[in-house]
Amino acid sequence: MELKPAIPSLSVLMPVYNNARHLRQAVESILQQTYTDFEFIIINDGSSDNSQAILEELAAKDARIRLVSRPNTGYCRALNEALGYARGEFIGRMDADDIAIPDRFERQVAYLRAHPECVAVGGRVLLMDDVGVPLCEMCQEQTHEAIDAAHMAGRGGTIAHPAMTARKSAMVAIGGYDESYDFAEDLDFFLRMAEYGRVANLDCVVLRYRQHLASIGYTKSEIQQRSALTVLKAAYKRRGLELPAEIESRPVETSSAAQVHRKWAWWALDAGNLRGARKHAWLAFLREPFSADSWRALFCALRGH
Repeated sequence: MELKPAIPSLSVLMPVYNNARHLRQAVESILQQTYTDFEFIIINDGSSDNSQAILEELAAKDARIRLVSRPNTGYCRALNEALGYARGEFIGRMDADDIAIPDRFERQVAYLRAHPECVAVGGRVLLMDDVGVPLCEMCQEQTHEAIDAAHMAGRGGTIAHPAMTARKSAMVAIGGYDESYDFAEDLDFFLRMAEYGRVANLDCVVLRYRQHLASIGYTKSEIQQRSALTVLKAAYKRRGLELPAEIESRPVETSSAAQVHRKWAWWALDAGNLRGARKHAWLAFLREPFSADSWRALFCALRGH
């Protein structure tokens, strides 16, 4: 009699779109997890670089990878498709340019098993730049109340989406990801999950989270902010609350590349990561050498405080 393959307890979902530069490192950080009872569902969402070749090579070496390749449909649809393929009790998320800490899933699955009221758990993330230089830690809020309050105030990413592990039953119950929200699907997702159950962050770093100027958070910032406001209006309405005037009137902010580098420099300086502070203060200075803000950031980074 032919034995059926065992159903894994965890399904890891990762969409890929032209991520060849960092893809191998991201995939291998999942394959090297101390928690081994998982399937790794990767949707190659119509990549035009050599992502497919890298994924085929890695899939040939590890049977836990379930690779699906098809034309581009977009991030949210790829996530919902992957969720439909998932067999595990738990769903882990991963993005194709980040690095998971080796015991991430071991810790997160254990937390969910010990806290049946919790539907999603993240953890602290270490922000790094495009080449892996550390900037600072984020996602310090740990309790359901602190995380949900931050999200309701419009501070998306209080649970980092690619650092999350959740219960599949809860994700299915809320209908997965809402594909109508461009680039703010994670804020909407966590607000709806918090209405279904409790959410949390572990008090440890679970992911090295890459920041780069080509990411959605910087290239589509204006669209993302407008979409986030739509998400918040829907959340306040569902909860029978009035949207605070300061949220509705909050201006859409735009940032130049120099401003982003300065922000990273200040983050790194505050965290004591002088290499990152000096690197990004210098890059900001090169882009805007006549800016007083660039001079100040560079001076403080070189001074070390």
